[in-house]
Amino acid sequence: MTTVLPLPKRIYLLRHAKSGWAQPGERDFDRTLNDAGYAEAERVAGLAASKGYMPDLVVSSSAKRCRETAEAIRSAFPTEIECRFVDELYNCPADTYLEILASLTEFSSIMLVGHNPAIEEVLFMLVGSEAAQEAVPQGFPTSGLAVLDYDPDTRESGSGHWTLSDFLVG
Repeated sequence: MTTVLPLPKRIYLLRHAKSGWAQPGERDFDRTLNDAGYAEAERVAGLAASKGYMPDLVVSSSAKRCRETAEAIRSAFPTEIECRFVDELYNCPADTYLEILASLTEFSSIMLVGHNPAIEEVLFMLVGSEAAQEAVPQGFPTSGLAVLDYDPDTRESGSGHWTLSDFLVG
């Protein structure tokens, strides 16, 4: 398991909702959510809101399908959530996600909206293979939302670790 220091108390990992295939001449980066994806994004956002899973900050890949998924999250809550769109989260390794998390020391809860395989790899790195495999035995689904909490006193060494508290699917 990997520790992100300094730590937010909660991390939300959200894979973008289902997108359409690229049209001829369209870049992968510009693919939008399809009809099922818009419905998925609204469902997972509604579930998150009903459980009080409101992040202090949403950091999203700037790819169109991630931006649309992040917007569904923002619109599900009655108060404004700060949202940052980051080019580096597109087509990057899991370490980039962890570096971004580690750079955001002023927030107690952060939601990352991104892509597979990196988002799934981050889940495995933070909670360990056993917990991650149990949560996503078929892989991290589109509009899947992992809720991770940091428990500073759960390891014998006292160094703490991340726990998968919930997993929602839109």
